[in-house]
Amino acid sequence: MNPNPKSIEIDEGKIVYQAVRSSGPGGQHVNKTSTAIVLKYDVTIHAYPVWFLTQLKTNAGSLLSKDGVLTIKAQSFRSQSRNKDDALTRLIDLFKQSAFRRKMRRKTKPPKRSNENRLIGKKRQSEKKNLRKPPKLDE
Repeated sequence: MNPNPKSIEIDEGKIVYQAVRSSGPGGQHVNKTSTAIVLKYDVTIHAYPVWFLTQLKTNAGSLLSKDGVLTIKAQSFRSQSRNKDDALTRLIDLFKQSAFRRKMRRKTKPPKRSNENRLIGKKRQSEKKNLRKPPKLDE
């Protein structure tokens, strides 16, 4: 079973953006404008697979609340639109990272012939070494 990670989509209509005051660069301007963006996305509304939700929980860490609301705060830039784009990009990256599934490793055995060849090679090497030894006088 290898579900298609491309079937996992973000419903952009359900994303809630909230503008808040940000800390950081901006001087006096930062105290009177709300340039930081808080993105909220409820993952429980959508029917995501269980394996995806568990992976999202481990990848998101404290960004995902117990209610299933993913909260991302973006305040890197001085403009509200750039912070909004940054928050959306981080949400998409988080979803891509959580949707990636590694293939399960299957245990394999070496073929019988390769094992026989290995033993034949060891035997040949052993004979070569024995021929280099001086002959025993007691025999």
